Amino acid sequence: MDIHKQFSRWTKNGVWERVFSFLATDADNEYAMIGNAIAHAISTVPAPKKAGGDQGIGRTRCGLSTKIHAFIDALGNLVAFSLSSGQAHDLAGADNLLPDMQVDLLTAYKACDADEWVISCLADKGKAVVIRPKSTRKIKREYDRDIYKTRHLIESFFARFKQIRANATRYNIPARNYFLAGIHLAAVVIVSNDHKPQVKLRLHVLRLFSFNG
Repeated sequence: MDIHKQFSRWTKNGVWERVFSFLATDADNEYAMIGNAIAHAISTVPAPKKAGGDQGIGRTRCGLSTKIHAFIDALGNLVAFSLSSGQAHDLAGADNLLPDMQVDLLTAYKACDADEWVISCLADKGKAVVIRPKSTRKIKREYDRDIYKTRHLIESFFARFKQIRANATRYNIPARNYFLAGIHLAAVVIVSNDHKPQVKLRLHVLRLFSFNG
């Protein structure tokens, strides 16, 4: 069986998602952060209407693209993510990721400087936020600049994440599931490289998820 067929088989069986979810349970929840990055789709990827269903692809001035919204832990590892069309507002990702947030402190980009959608909503749940305020804010507020500097972790994650060509540019045609599988796999590789020794963990994962299935 060639590599593509085996990858497709594991994708359909949900192997990559289960491995990712298993590793994500060991997240460092001291604090977390959200951010996003754009994956440009090559011209041969079908437009949303032609592809059918929600493919997470939209048209922007730069062409077809997908926006990857990421939720990162205090170690800079991916814990959760969602996809939206490239032209979607950054808050579209926050809406999907924040309701399940387990940490008590969140840092986020300026787009999340929204009182009703983000700040007040999290404050009501006893969560703290560190978000750099927009320059257009009528009522200025303070934020912890030292904690905000930790956002370099999410920039570093996306820099490593996009070293994998299939994540920087969307080649998967047209099924959204294959692009999701690529993100799951990339996150697993990054986490595995950051936590050593990995021999026991990898053997445990192989036994747990039965890769021969």
